[in-house]
Amino acid sequence: MSTIENTKPAVAPIHWILDPANSTVEFAVKTFWGAMTVHGRFDRFDGSYQIGPDGPSIELDIDAKSLNTGHAKRDAHLRSDDFFTVEQHPHVRFRSTRVDDMGDGRIHVQGNLEAAGVAVPLEFDATAVRNGDRLDVETSTVIDPRHFEMSRGMLNMIRPAAKVYMKVHLSERRESLETAA
Repeated sequence: MSTIENTKPAVAPIHWILDPANSTVEFAVKTFWGAMTVHGRFDRFDGSYQIGPDGPSIELDIDAKSLNTGHAKRDAHLRSDDFFTVEQHPHVRFRSTRVDDMGDGRIHVQGNLEAAGVAVPLEFDATAVRNGDRLDVETSTVIDPRHFEMSRGMLNMIRPAAKVYMKVHLSERRESLETAA
């Protein structure tokens, strides 16, 4: 096993494609004024990690309609205009603007997260370990739904911080410089 490298490649770009069958994107939000935690996940998402001539980049696309907390009525409300507004904004997207190798398999990521039609800057640390043609990335961060103009629920029952956990497996795909453009 080795860590990823944050150097500009001398050969063709290396492109890792997310394997959704072996990956998870989950969240936890405190509600009922902090007395209860609602756990959920997104069931459909896609993404990639690429090291190209301009350095590393990360992309993640989540199908907002695939939000699943295990409670149909709550899920419908979370998909509504009070929260994710999935009819007008069916995707949650993250695009990195900078990825720095901190050593020992740790990376620092900066980028923009877009949800419900609002984009906000986001920074987080992650571990990224390469194992042959596979890249395993794990991270957790805290996101404030108010930055996306989302509701705090009836009577301000939802706490302002949502924890997001991601554990993704990516498979390597090498491509020529012509195909990568």
